[in-house]
Amino acid sequence: MAGGGDRRVVGTLHLLLLLAALPLAARAYSRAPIAWTQEKNYHQPAILNSSSLRQVAEGTSISQMWQNDLRPLLIERYPGSPGSYAARQHILQRIQRLQADWVLEVDTFLSKTPLGYRSFSNIISTLDPTAKRHLVLACHYDSKYFPHWDHRVFVGATDSAVPCAMILELARALDKRLLSLKNALDSKPDLSLQLIFFDGEEAFLHWSPQDSLYGSQHLALKMASTSHPPGAGDTNQLHGMDLMVLLDLIGAPNPTFPNFFPNSARWFQRLEAIEHELHELGLLKDHSLERKYFQNLGHGGIIQDDHIPFLRKGVPVLHLIPSPFPEVWHTMDDNEENLDESTIDNLNKIIQVFVLEYLHL
Repeated sequence: MAGGGDRRVVGTLHLLLLLAALPLAARAYSRAPIAWTQEKNYHQPAILNSSSLRQVAEGTSISQMWQNDLRPLLIERYPGSPGSYAARQHILQRIQRLQADWVLEVDTFLSKTPLGYRSFSNIISTLDPTAKRHLVLACHYDSKYFPHWDHRVFVGATDSAVPCAMILELARALDKRLLSLKNALDSKPDLSLQLIFFDGEEAFLHWSPQDSLYGSQHLALKMASTSHPPGAGDTNQLHGMDLMVLLDLIGAPNPTFPNFFPNSARWFQRLEAIEHELHELGLLKDHSLERKYFQNLGHGGIIQDDHIPFLRKGVPVLHLIPSPFPEVWHTMDDNEENLDESTIDNLNKIIQVFVLEYLHL
């Protein structure tokens, strides 16, 4: 199907130009008179002990995730399709069932595409919108549009049904802890959690600035023009993003995640450490330290994805996308049959620990 040229690798020159722009964004942040916008730069995790790590490993369920969150998403769901509506309703209903009482927003808009105007709908789920700062977990829920071919449809299992299901499973598995964070009346926390499910990440025809990242481009602009905390005059919702952790192309066996950005390297190193700790406790399945998931080897370029519009506006990013891409990428073989259950389960545990440590839960 689509070749490697369709998406998304930016060469070193483009990377240098993009990173050169980041200090400008950082300077814009530093002009903000409110010190809370700088707290993300000094935030430290609360490291979990071994008994807490075991609790997390026991509290997450790959079988529940598979049945309740993943399978309903393994459908054709390109923007505007019946499957897109079904996927959106599924995500909303799964979050609405949780005790933590998330605040849900559906950001619907029209945008011009090579196939004419299309409707897109981002889903934003915020644990506490009044909290100044948010750790953000994000993925895209649309699947790539392919004309039907030999009666087969593209379901995009790694791209990006599994990341969506992983985030839903995290919200379920950590529900009681997140509820306690939200209800901490004695010390109202300044830090909370936000989940974003982007629509329209994929190109309809050929990847270009005009044909890709429809949802994230729209939402980054919208958040940049929305004051935050509510009623603030000179800070916006992007100032409130501590760190965006973007998941994509997850679910194939033996992934390697490189670190792409120096300014979030300490958080990448935390993922490396959590992977090592869970392995040492025997809590990861079919896992070898010779073939670690997180490898801070440096990277020659960055990959075009939903983080780009936020990165350009100064938001720190952890981009959890394997390099190289899964072999099934943008083929009809990106389906349930080719997913690796142990890998997904292991990554669920690592990311859930990361979130608990970041939020001091």
